[in-house]
Amino acid sequence: MFLETFKQVIANNGYEVLACGLLAALTGQIIKFILFTAKTKKINFKIFTTTGGMPSTHSAGVMALSTIIGILSGFDSIEFAIAFGYALVIMYDAAGLRRAAGKTAASLNKMMEEFYNHDLRAVGGKLKELLGHTPFEVFVGAIYGITFAYIFHSYIVG
Repeated sequence: MFLETFKQVIANNGYEVLACGLLAALTGQIIKFILFTAKTKKINFKIFTTTGGMPSTHSAGVMALSTIIGILSGFDSIEFAIAFGYALVIMYDAAGLRRAAGKTAASLNKMMEEFYNHDLRAVGGKLKELLGHTPFEVFVGAIYGITFAYIFHSYIVG
């Protein structure tokens, strides 16, 4: 009963768009946690609040958001064009600028380790290195977001 009422409230409106984007990003973070745990055989709950890694949850969220807007408003609508443009900027940033910043941080950390004889606490600790994504991580996140949006919409209206 509650689930059916919930579906009726969010179906085919802005609530569905918001829920789809947020849930795609959240489930992407869960997938990232599972993949990290399987790969390293260590549990690290900080994965839920960090950037970088597989898949890109920024890409998943914005592509789910733009895809669900396309489904609801039409892929030829102004709303879809705006959302898709926004998604492209976010994905470019994730694979470009933030990735470059992460590489710069890694280089600075290495230099500071050598300069301060491996005592980075003297300068306030290490800089965060895992900021961005590889293009493949962004692509996988985007495909996940698109797939999530279609499945989510069919579940809500079905």
